[in-house]
Amino acid sequence: MREPDADWNRRERQESELQRLDRNFNELLQELRVAQTGVQILFAFLLTLAFTQRFGEVTGFQGGLYYGTLVAAALATSLLIAPVSLHRLLFRRHQKGRVVIAANRLAVGGLVALWLALVGVLWFITDVLYGHVPGAAAAVVSALWFGALWFAMPLVWIGQRRPSRELPEEPEPADRRGRPGGMGD
Repeated sequence: MREPDADWNRRERQESELQRLDRNFNELLQELRVAQTGVQILFAFLLTLAFTQRFGEVTGFQGGLYYGTLVAAALATSLLIAPVSLHRLLFRRHQKGRVVIAANRLAVGGLVALWLALVGVLWFITDVLYGHVPGAAAAVVSALWFGALWFAMPLVWIGQRRPSRELPEEPEPADRRGRPGGMGD
């Protein structure tokens, strides 16, 4: 049976529940900074794409694919920025626990939407440049690639239910001459 995160943190990190929540939220904000920048650049690219000269040549399918991708990027943008708004509006209202839980869910939703947007933009551009079959292949490969890295790998680790080594192992004691242990002569 797995030990609740709060109990582990209290024992191993000697941090209070409030300290844990503060740390969790700060870690989430650092992660969101990376994702927000990427999704904002993608969204800006998609917004300008519709006003290029060649955009008038897209097929009906490509236009629909573009619009779906644009909506996914807008959804990702809103979900990845929402934790900031949530925190700001609930600031000093003693809601940190709720903020951390909700912000985590919003971030995961934002990653799913970003996944769809990235697959869509790769599909769209490949379809425009090389046709439907290569476009569909790019969509499948990118969906599998991002899905494996962003979702499958962590879910597999969760499913293994073996404890991770959160803390580094203690170094072996030095020998009599002050050299690290385990190095041999």
